[in-house]
Amino acid sequence: MSLVNVFIGDSVTDCGREIAPPYGDGYVNEIASSGRLPGRIINVGTSGHRLVDLEGRWATDVIAYSPTLVSIAIGINDTWRRYDDNDPTSTAEFESRYRRILTKTVELSHPRLVLCEPFLLPVREEMKVWREDLDPKIQVVHDLAKEFGAVLVEFDAQFRAKSMQISMSALAEDGIHPTPQGHALMAKIWLEAVGL
Repeated sequence: MSLVNVFIGDSVTDCGREIAPPYGDGYVNEIASSGRLPGRIINVGTSGHRLVDLEGRWATDVIAYSPTLVSIAIGINDTWRRYDDNDPTSTAEFESRYRRILTKTVELSHPRLVLCEPFLLPVREEMKVWREDLDPKIQVVHDLAKEFGAVLVEFDAQFRAKSMQISMSALAEDGIHPTPQGHALMAKIWLEAVGL
């Protein structure tokens, strides 16, 4: 059986994949370039997306590839839109949508699931309050990883730990979108979590 690895998420995964095809210039490209993940690698991250958007395109962007591994990195926009656009996503809605896509995926193709924490580095003072919205969503990712036997990738925990050693802006200038150094760290965290 051929191995197919699908990476889906928001701009952190997208990372200019249409400008710098096929992987963009972020952590997915770092993973692909490492040569440590066997099989075909497909990046379907889309800038600005939230979980509701992923659910809407799940059949065409994930299931259609009959993936053997699916890596999901989503959630920061579900928090961000509450603060910049007064368009919140409740933790309950986030959990129910996430469970639906995981259930559908397992029923149809039984891939290895990799669930990634969304992360935030509060480079601006007003971003500190975002944790009250984001932390429960990160807990949902933990709970669903356990429920579905998925690999958990602790981007948030490890970025926060790394920011004790170097400046937050060195990892993500705006606290959300990683720098090249941040993407390299993401790839390292991901590969180690998956056991490669």
